[in-house]
Amino acid sequence: MNRQQIIEQIKKKQSFLAIGLDTDINKIPKHLLKYDNPVLEFNKQIIEATQDLCISYKINTAFYECNGIKGWQALIDTFKYLPQDTFSIADAKRGDIGNTSSMYAKAFFDPAASEMDFDSVTVAPYMGEDSVKPFLDFEGKWAILLALTSNSGSHDFQQLKDGDKKFFEWVIEKSSQWANADKLMYVVGATRGEGFLDIRKYAPDNFLLVPGVGAQGGSLEDVCKYGMNKDCGLIVNSSRAIIYASAGEDFAERAREEALKVQQQMRNELQKIHF
Repeated sequence: MNRQQIIEQIKKKQSFLAIGLDTDINKIPKHLLKYDNPVLEFNKQIIEATQDLCISYKINTAFYECNGIKGWQALIDTFKYLPQDTFSIADAKRGDIGNTSSMYAKAFFDPAASEMDFDSVTVAPYMGEDSVKPFLDFEGKWAILLALTSNSGSHDFQQLKDGDKKFFEWVIEKSSQWANADKLMYVVGATRGEGFLDIRKYAPDNFLLVPGVGAQGGSLEDVCKYGMNKDCGLIVNSSRAIIYASAGEDFAERAREEALKVQQQMRNELQKIHF
C-alpha cells in the first residue's frame, strides 16, 4: 500500500486508526479455547467486526513468536486474513547488521519465503543505515523507525542532547537522507503531546505511527493538535482498549463499539482540517 492509497483510505473511512492485534491467549475469552487455534479465531472475529472502522492492523510479533511453531503459524494465518484495503504492520522492531536485516526483511516482505507480505515493519535504527536499508530495498514497502517512544526508559537515550539536538532528532534528520516520506515512517508515542512539534520540525511530511492511545493514556486530541499535517500524517494505534473490551462471548461486538468511538473522534479531528 503506497502513500496515496493510505490517504485514500483515511478519507474513505474518516479514520486513521490502527488496531493492534497483540493477542495473548491468557486474555482472550475462555469460550474460544475450544477452537484448534484460539488466537486465530479471536483475531478473525476482531477483524470482521472492525475492518470498516480502521485503516490498519498492527501485529506485535512478540505475542506470536513466544508460542513457537504454533505462534508463527497463527501469525501467518492472521496476516492472510487481513483485508486487502488495510495497511499491514509487522511490529517486530528488528534491526541488525546488513545481512541479518536482509533476512528479517525477507521474513516479513517475501511471501515466497515466509508466506507473509506485510506493507511495513517497525525497525530499531540504533545500528545505522546498513541495518535499515535492507527494509527500504523492497519495492513498495515501508520501514517504520523508532523515534520518540513513550516508555519510561526512553529518557535513557532518546532524550539525550548532543549539540543543539536530542538523540531522536539526530535519528530523524539522518534517516531522512536514506529514504523519503513515501517509504519511511516514524514511531512516536501518544503521550508525547507537544513533543510532536519537535518531530514535525524534522519530519514534516512523514506518516507517524502513534501507539499509546487508549489503555496507555495518550490523548488523541493532543496527538492531532501537535502531530497532524496536511495529509493527516498519522496512524494511531489502539490495542488493549479495543480488543479486550470484553472477556465474554460479546467480545467482538464490544471491540467494534470501542473502535467506533475512536473512529468518531478521528472523524471530528479530520473535519477540523477539512480532510
